[in-house]
Amino acid sequence: MPLTMEGPRVLLRRLRQVMADRADRQTRLDKIVELIATSMNTAVCSVYLKSNEDTLELCATEGLNPSSVHKTTLKIGQGLVGDVALHARPLNLAEAKSHPRFVYLPETGEEAFQSFVGVPILSGGTVIGVLVVQNTSHRSFVDEEIEALQTVAMVLSEMLAAEGQFRAVDENPQGPARLVGYPLTEGLAIGQVVMHEPRVAVESLIAEDMDVEFSRLEAGIYELRRAVDEMLRTEDVSHAGDHLDVLETYRMFANDEGWFSRMREAVRTGLTAEAAVERVQNDIRARLTGQRDVYLQERLHDFEDLSNRLLRVLVGKTLTASAEKLPKNAILVARNMGPAELLDYERQNLRGLVIEEGTASAHVSIVARALGIPTIGRIVNIVNLVTDGQSIVVDADLGVCFLNPSSEVLDSYNERIKLMARRQKQYARLRKQPAVTRDHKKINLAVNAGLMVDVSNMKDSGAEGIGLFRTELQFMISAKLPKAKEQTAFYSRVMDMVGDQPIIFRTVDIGGDKMLPYMRQMQEENPAMGWRAIRIALDRPGLLRIQIRALLNAAQGRDLQIMFPMIAVVDEFLAARDILDKELARLNKSGQTAPKSLKVGAMLEVPSLIWQLDDLLPHLDFVSVGTNDLFQFFFASDRGNPRVGERYDLFSSAPLAMMKHIADTCKRHHKPATICGEYGGRPLEAMALLGLGFSKLSVPPTSVGPVKRMIRSLNLEKLQGLMKNPPPHITLNSRKGFENLAEFLRVKL
Repeated sequence: MPLTMEGPRVLLRRLRQVMADRADRQTRLDKIVELIATSMNTAVCSVYLKSNEDTLELCATEGLNPSSVHKTTLKIGQGLVGDVALHARPLNLAEAKSHPRFVYLPETGEEAFQSFVGVPILSGGTVIGVLVVQNTSHRSFVDEEIEALQTVAMVLSEMLAAEGQFRAVDENPQGPARLVGYPLTEGLAIGQVVMHEPRVAVESLIAEDMDVEFSRLEAGIYELRRAVDEMLRTEDVSHAGDHLDVLETYRMFANDEGWFSRMREAVRTGLTAEAAVERVQNDIRARLTGQRDVYLQERLHDFEDLSNRLLRVLVGKTLTASAEKLPKNAILVARNMGPAELLDYERQNLRGLVIEEGTASAHVSIVARALGIPTIGRIVNIVNLVTDGQSIVVDADLGVCFLNPSSEVLDSYNERIKLMARRQKQYARLRKQPAVTRDHKKINLAVNAGLMVDVSNMKDSGAEGIGLFRTELQFMISAKLPKAKEQTAFYSRVMDMVGDQPIIFRTVDIGGDKMLPYMRQMQEENPAMGWRAIRIALDRPGLLRIQIRALLNAAQGRDLQIMFPMIAVVDEFLAARDILDKELARLNKSGQTAPKSLKVGAMLEVPSLIWQLDDLLPHLDFVSVGTNDLFQFFFASDRGNPRVGERYDLFSSAPLAMMKHIADTCKRHHKPATICGEYGGRPLEAMALLGLGFSKLSVPPTSVGPVKRMIRSLNLEKLQGLMKNPPPHITLNSRKGFENLAEFLRVKL
């Protein structure tokens, strides 16, 4: 017979008595499985626990052969129990033997049993075991029983944690340690570790009074929503630009009724309000941790943040470091973080951020970039490796942290920071100076942008316009597809800020690792080379049509430049150009004011297009060379993979010959070619590009000063001559060769 709502609460009270018993662990496990089998009216109850990283061991059973305890093992993914552990979700089968993953284990004597229910035992979102019940009849367990089992599994997990079982080992190093991660926002910082400490220890699991716990949960939910609304009304945040959209998305999740309903169901099984929040948080973490889908990873961070905030409301404490006064040189360390949590901290004392997870397009990264906080992500186990107050160096340019740095490392980075400060003063003096070489050759130096804060940085940097405006960022940080009017208003605001300076808008480059929150994720073996950018736009032309319409409306009476991303064949550009021409004709027919001028270009990111340039160039006004994708496709080397991303020398003869061919072909057709990738944002690489014949660079705002300084110290005619006929002692097929050439020419790098 199904378990009633009173049943789980009685079972939990009995379990609490067993857990308080001073008997050894095996005795208590044996009593627990007996209690569960009796309460749920099942023939079998078993507990499997991890004995190592990929093996589950039968540790207690009521109903199976007792001699199989501690002898029966299964690999993660093997059998029904292994399947529950692999996918971290319940499995409910009326006829277990018909399931394709069913594995018969003769030593257990389970051949008499038909139905099967298994639920994962979770600790911090990680599967540490599986709780199983079985029956002789063909019976499907109801949702209330599955909820009850999940609650029991949570209580069992807490018992094991209290004994020290499965507890994370403190691996905190006392000596110097070098930790490698992934740069999310650039910059250097030296300071002391401040642990974010998002997790609240839930001490009381089992409810004494369900009605009281319901009231506490509802009051906590109300307070959480009120706090989020209040945060979004503060002056510092309300005018913060693009990342306000990120926080609006966060507010949407704070009002997700499905999420709160799951907590209410957990309270009905006999948990306290805090334990219900933690159980749902563990379920979400187990299901979403390790997902390749960037959108799902972001949802996990948002729900983690909100769960932690709700827990702090319920226990009446604020346990994050944001409640305390930060030291003046705080380096914040967290497993992961939502954007709202970052905004809780005193900005003036926060020097850097290190997170165990995270991507460059993560919401917290977008906010950190807007606030100018050096940030490193993907440092494995960083939370277990550090403690409050430890000295740390954050090199977010290279993606490296130095924990407990030696005096030599500290001295080196202090000198770098002083040098950077001196150079920043030099760059500031160059802000109004033109990017002109010593032999009076003008170089067009623009910036890459995608956020309103980038537009502000363009003016401060002294760049000449925006050579690449990544329009997809507006789509990525919105909770839903921006409407045509919203897009028009956004593009118009960007143009107003840029003023008379040129700006090139790239149509949405989504797909790959840049998924939209409202776009269904496709599982692809090679997403960077899959359904993305212009391929999506041409397959779903409504998206491109609306964006082009918004750009045309925003540019009424103004100059407009549009380019299409990831063109692989000429026909793709012609198809996109046809959509643009039809929208322009529609605008003219409606009697609205058209742009003052319109130029159309293509991103050159796919090597196949290089050998079609003679056919392509007559159809467009300009080309922008996206070196990030172009080089990774050229070398078949994922630039985001630290093992291969830096494997190939971009100064070797093959890529230089490719870039020379592009420059010469565009020059022959009298079509300007702009370098838009990171390659042009580093002084030495930019020098090589100028020597190959390029004269337009679009770089990150922080690169304008260093690149302009290089340009103004360079004799371009002499550089180009020496690249054709280098001195005998210089070989130009490696980075070292170009460093020698720069030294020979006395170029300031």
